[in-house]
Amino acid sequence: MEAKLMERLEAAVARLEALSAGGISERGLPEVGVDVSSDPSILAFDDLMADYAARVSAAAEKIGGQVLDVTKLVLDAFSVQKKLLIEIKKTQKPDMAGLVEFLKPLNEVILKVNAMTEGRRSDFFNHLKGAGDGLSALAWIAYTGKDCGMSMPIAHVEESWQMAEFYNNKVLVEYRNKDQNHVEWAKALKELYLPGLRDYVKSHYPLGPVWSASGKKASSAPPKAPPPGAPAPPPPPPASLFSSEPPQPSSSQPKQGMSAVFQEISSGNVSSGLKKVTADMKSKNRADRTGVVTASEKETRSSSSSFSKAGPPKLELQMGRKWAVENQIGRKNLVIDDCDAKQSVYIYGCKDSVLQIQGKVNNITIDKCTKMGVVFKDVVAACEVVNCNGVEVQCQGSAPTISVDNTSGCQLYLSKDSLGASITTAKSSEINVLVPTGPDGDWGEHSLPQQYIHAFKDGQFETTPVSHSGA
Repeated sequence: MEAKLMERLEAAVARLEALSAGGISERGLPEVGVDVSSDPSILAFDDLMADYAARVSAAAEKIGGQVLDVTKLVLDAFSVQKKLLIEIKKTQKPDMAGLVEFLKPLNEVILKVNAMTEGRRSDFFNHLKGAGDGLSALAWIAYTGKDCGMSMPIAHVEESWQMAEFYNNKVLVEYRNKDQNHVEWAKALKELYLPGLRDYVKSHYPLGPVWSASGKKASSAPPKAPPPGAPAPPPPPPASLFSSEPPQPSSSQPKQGMSAVFQEISSGNVSSGLKKVTADMKSKNRADRTGVVTASEKETRSSSSSFSKAGPPKLELQMGRKWAVENQIGRKNLVIDDCDAKQSVYIYGCKDSVLQIQGKVNNITIDKCTKMGVVFKDVVAACEVVNCNGVEVQCQGSAPTISVDNTSGCQLYLSKDSLGASITTAKSSEINVLVPTGPDGDWGEHSLPQQYIHAFKDGQFETTPVSHSGA
């Protein structure tokens, strides 16, 4: 009996020694110092880079210039993510501040790409925006659970690409008959995310990254106190892709405008900030003021009054039923993600902006907008474009009715599910409808007629569109 017990103990000790020699702890987890580059998930990421990223790089080499520069940064971001995935397998799950510091290298590359779209508009603006917006898909690595405020990793990758696809489709349409290298680049960029990154996340991290239970602890950089007598630090930069601080509630922010005025009055300290007006400061005694109003003053006054009439920008849900998006100017990253089929979306007075509607809504109205882009999934009733100029609308799901009224310049992108939509036009011009034509993501462009021939035949008028034929 004792001999058999000793044999079992010796076998157990031998097994533990073998596991320890192979780099596995008693808990069945990789040791901190073990090389995990041969892990199946890491090897699969290498395959992702070889199969999809290499195609994007090869197409960018043929184009050169800014397209090549932004492509190199995209590949750098993917390389940084691979390094982070390796570190995750050797690191314990950090808190939110530690996670932000851990993901800082990835965020820095993404900010470099976004910086390329700022300033003077480039000839390859659509390439740069498509590449920059697509990189937000790499933020799936920050998913920590259902309460973290993010969609699950697979859904996050798909949703992130939807915004990038808006600009990627512009590249396809612009260069399909001009330069196939750009078309190849745009197709390869899409395949890098769908199906490339999406399928990788689906196979290896459907519930998010798996942190080590016995690895090293992630460090978070403590804030450095300024030395005595040093000037005040500059204001913080714009919020990055990964941020550990929640938005400050409006009640805790310093009051501005009329709220600040009433607060000052209620404090009883009304005249403390007032300056005394001397005789030489009065208008009647100033030699530099005359009764003549110059042209520049007229322009300044008219421009300021026209701006005030536009009203403040809005993006809010009113009465739980209507999303109001108003007076947005130069905003390329507007998103409505918490919506349902009972709500409507009303877009008014926006200019040079892009709005993405993630989810099914009842109705969408685009009114008095200029150079506005709208991307939506599904609409129950209709999508209406009224009194607009130079707008682009992309339907990624289904839409039974699309109407365009009193609009000059409208591009409609339809998905396969929305090809059966009924399109109604009135008092509009330059309306083009783009539909998918093949499995490679090509688009076929169809212009809707704006001239008609009315002929009286058999006791009634017959109306037919004007057809133009070249020589």
